[in-house]
This record gives sequence, C-alpha cells and structure tokens, in this order.
Amino acid sequence: MAAPGKVTVVLKAVKKIAIQFCPFESNVRSAREFLIMVGSEKARATNINCEVVPSVKHDQSEPVVDITYLDGDRLVLKGANLTSGEMLNAFQSVCAAKDLQAKAAAKK
Repeated sequence: MAAPGKVTVVLKAVKKIAIQFCPFESNVRSAREFLIMVGSEKARATNINCEVVPSVKHDQSEPVVDITYLDGDRLVLKGANLTSGEMLNAFQSVCAAKDLQAKAAAKK
C-alpha cells in the first residue's frame, strides 16, 4: 500500500477528478487514500485549474474515481477491488502517456 505522503502526484494533464464513495462501506479505503493523494496541496499546485470533487454519499454505492483529462479522455476506476497504489499506478501511467503525447506534439 502506498503511503499518501510519499508519492509525487502530477495533475498537469488533468481537468477534473471526481471521487465518489459511501463512507460506511468496508471497501472505501482505497478511494479515500486516493483522494488524500490528489487533494494534497503539493499535488494541487501542479495544476491549479484541476478540479478535485469529492462526493460522499450514503447509498451503499461502490467507490468510483472518474478522471477527465484536458483532451477529453476519461479514466474510470472502480475502487471496490483496487488498492490506492493500483489506482495511483493506473492514473500515473495514463498521465505519463499524455505527457509524452504533449511533448511530441510540441516538437512538431
């Protein structure tokens, strides 16, 4: 499991992150830890225009992280069976790919 304070999160390619969970369910730990990581001041400073929207519901719904990138692509992570580390790895791999695409487009 990734410790929330030890990971560098870069939100440069992200437009919005919506995190939805029911705090009374047993499987919300990963979504809450992911919220802590992307909602930290250090992460938010990498893109001040990125919206981080937590939605706490009491409807026994499964935790969901919905990420919208600047180019309109979306990544939806259903956190019921994922750890925060797995969620972060998936998020960062897509961000790295988007960063490479942006650099390649800038060189042209």
